[in-house]
Amino acid sequence: GGEARTVAQAATPEPTPTPQPAINNRNFQLGIQVQTSPDLNPENQDIWVRDVTGKLGMRWFKQQVRWEYIEPQQGQYDWNPVRLGIESAERFGSNIMLSVVTAPEWAREAGAPLDKHGPPADPQQFVTFVTAMINEFPGKIDAIEVWNEQNIDREWASPRGLVAADYVDLLRRTYEAVKALDPNIIIISGALSPGGGWVDNGVTTAIDDFTYFDAMLDAGMLNYTDCVGAHHNGYNIGPSVTWDNVPNDPSAEFRGPFDNPHHSWSFRSTLETYANRVQLKGGDQKLCVTEFGWASVEDLDGYPAGFEFAKDNTLEEQRTWTVEAVNNMRDWDIVWLAFLWNFNYGPQAGWDPSNDNVPYSIVGPDWVHRPVYDAIAEWSAQNTATQLGQ
Repeated sequence: GGEARTVAQAATPEPTPTPQPAINNRNFQLGIQVQTSPDLNPENQDIWVRDVTGKLGMRWFKQQVRWEYIEPQQGQYDWNPVRLGIESAERFGSNIMLSVVTAPEWAREAGAPLDKHGPPADPQQFVTFVTAMINEFPGKIDAIEVWNEQNIDREWASPRGLVAADYVDLLRRTYEAVKALDPNIIIISGALSPGGGWVDNGVTTAIDDFTYFDAMLDAGMLNYTDCVGAHHNGYNIGPSVTWDNVPNDPSAEFRGPFDNPHHSWSFRSTLETYANRVQLKGGDQKLCVTEFGWASVEDLDGYPAGFEFAKDNTLEEQRTWTVEAVNNMRDWDIVWLAFLWNFNYGPQAGWDPSNDNVPYSIVGPDWVHRPVYDAIAEWSAQNTATQLGQ
């Protein structure tokens, strides 16, 4: 009878639900850039990631993978910096996005200026690196951003110049190889540097991001990406302001957005234009904002060269504008993943006021949480269901 049946039932464990691959949840989700511990100490890394998933309630973090450091000699890999992030993500149930950049010297083109970062001579070598990484950490990488800011020669110094079709060739080969290995990895196209064109002594050192974006679309970018990368660091105006309608702020020391109207000052104009142009090309991809944030130096002793705009932003404005940007991205319904720049460059760099990553850090001097930290934690607590796709 009944007795035996009860025992049998008790012995059958409930099936554990298989976690859905990240690629299947296309709701707006918020993450943050975490700088790995320079001493590669897993305990330090865990402290950061525990904060991201616990206190900040985020489901994602981004880690930069510098190819030049991982494979300084061809075929000899040091995966430790990548392993650090991946194992932490696993322990705390976070998704991880790896942004892969900077070819090592041995892979660069003949005649490429080695004082700047740039692409490999043979795009297949980049593909070999990315596939080696996936094979090293099978099933553990949720998203990969293929390069970064390839419209400026600081990141893409090539004797061939800043050619969007060259970038799309790298993206296509990477996309096809990754999808053959693991179709659940989200491929994000490299986010551009928002800005106008720049010519230095007859050499084009930057291409306007809208111009370059159109050239990537014309070269077929949308066939080889799940999500369209974007960057915007908001200067000294808010995230709802369009570039051609900036209300004057007479107290602002940095006058760019007020006196020299250009689309690249505006968070909103940048993101909306990218999204509109994707739609016009027939794409259904959303944006992945792989870097966004507002800089403030209110609690620092100085500021990085060229960062006058950060002097205009109070910590309170940094908080207000960041939350406003997050709500905008969710409500506009054009963004899939957004990564706040940044979590912990402040403490990692000893809050050096001349380091241009520090004013964006949400952890201020002496480990004090800046106001934006608590505001993001509060936002996540209120939006957990949305981010989980419930």
